Amino acid sequence: MKNQENSSRCDWSTSDPVYIKYHDEEWGKEVTDDQKMFEFLVLETAQAGLSWITILKRREGYRNAFAGFDAAKVAQMTEQDVERLMQDCGIIRNRLKIKATITNAQLFLQLQKEFGCFCNYLKTFLPEGKPVINHWKTLSEIPASTPLSDAISKDMKKRGFKFFGTTICYAHLQAVGYVNDHLASCSFKHK
Repeated sequence: MKNQENSSRCDWSTSDPVYIKYHDEEWGKEVTDDQKMFEFLVLETAQAGLSWITILKRREGYRNAFAGFDAAKVAQMTEQDVERLMQDCGIIRNRLKIKATITNAQLFLQLQKEFGCFCNYLKTFLPEGKPVINHWKTLSEIPASTPLSDAISKDMKKRGFKFFGTTICYAHLQAVGYVNDHLASCSFKHK
């Protein structure tokens, strides 16, 4: 295995250690655990309109604010919790996003009941239930959304999910490895 210092990475993973660690250890790796899937759903909801690095740097704040990403606990949060979180400097203090996170947790639990787990729900949209592996050569080739993210986003919106448009959905699919968009030249494409 190559030394990670000498590894070739996707161009977006800058010299920021937070981005490098995320790129090398998480991005594009298939998530099969619903708690991890919910974590990314919370983070992607928070990211809407902001840079991903802004959210990654607050990840522990989100973990603390949202019960260790326990969907069942988040689903039970009340208006008092919303007010408390509006004072929490460890997260982005956006009332609509905080409320959306609680609503999304409730809907996440419904999908778990319906499909056995949220991962199973997402896989119903994937070709043969398997992750999509793209072979892009440059960052400019990677789309912001695809017919796949359009379909999932549309279905999730119909079910009541908030802050989960097609662009956020596509970023979520990349984050959880249901779409592998590591560049062809990236050392981490198949790790």
